[in-house]
Amino acid sequence: MSRDHRGILFGGWVFAPRLLPTLVYVVLLVLLIGLGQWQLDRASQKRAALADRAAATDAPVLRLNERPASLARHEYRRATATGRYDTAHQFLLDNQVQDGRIGYRVLTPLRLPEREAAVLVQRGFVPIDGSRQTLPTLPPAPSPAQVSGRIDSGPSVGMRLGEAADGSGRWPRRLQYIDFKAMDAMLDYPLSDYVLVPGALATDAVARRSERDAWRFGPERHEGYAVQWFSLAIALTLIWLVVNTRRAKRGETG
Repeated sequence: MSRDHRGILFGGWVFAPRLLPTLVYVVLLVLLIGLGQWQLDRASQKRAALADRAAATDAPVLRLNERPASLARHEYRRATATGRYDTAHQFLLDNQVQDGRIGYRVLTPLRLPEREAAVLVQRGFVPIDGSRQTLPTLPPAPSPAQVSGRIDSGPSVGMRLGEAADGSGRWPRRLQYIDFKAMDAMLDYPLSDYVLVPGALATDAVARRSERDAWRFGPERHEGYAVQWFSLAIALTLIWLVVNTRRAKRGETG
C-alpha cells in the first residue's frame, strides 16, 4: 500500500475520496450512530423502569387511609383506600379511546375520612353520545366505597396545549390532560398527585401485565432499532468505500 496525490494505492486499486461525498458521509454517519446510541439509552431507561415496576409490584400493599403516598415514591405500588366519592366534583379526561369509541375517562375524588384529603380514582370510560356540548351521564358511585388497585400517573394524552380544564366552571369538569396542581386548585380539600387505578391486587396479575408491556414496548425493541441504525451506518461506510475506490490506471501502480 502506498499514498500519493491521487489517493491511497493498494494492489491494483486506488482509494481517492472526494470532499463533498466524504462530508455527506461523515454527517450521515454521525447521525446514524447517534440514533443507534439514543435507542440503546432508551433501552437502558426502559429496563430500569421495568425493574422499578417489578419492585413496586412485589412491595406490600399501601393503606392510603393510614399513610399518604406520592407518585414520585410509590408509582406502580398496589394500594387500597376507603372513603366517600365526591360525585359533585368529578373530572372527565377527554380524547380517550376504548373499543374503537371516543369518550372520556371518569376521574372522581375519593375523600378519606381519616385525613382531610382525597385520592383521585379512575372509575371507567364513558363514550361521547352525540354532541360534545352535552356531557354524558356518569356511572353511579357507591358510597362509602373501598377501592383496590395501583398508583399510576393516569391515562396518557397527546400534546398538552392550552389550559388543562375548560373554562366553563361547571361540573363535571372536562380535562384536555391531567394536571394535578390545577385539579387540586379547583377543590376545597387536598387532592393526591396520582390516580388510583382499580384492579386486582394479586402480584402475579400485575406481573403478567408488566411482561406484556415489556414484550410490546420493552428494551428489546429499542435494542433492535439500535441494531438497525448501526447496520445502516456500516452499510453507508461500505458504500462510501466502494464509491471512492477505483481500479488503478496504467502507470499509477508504478
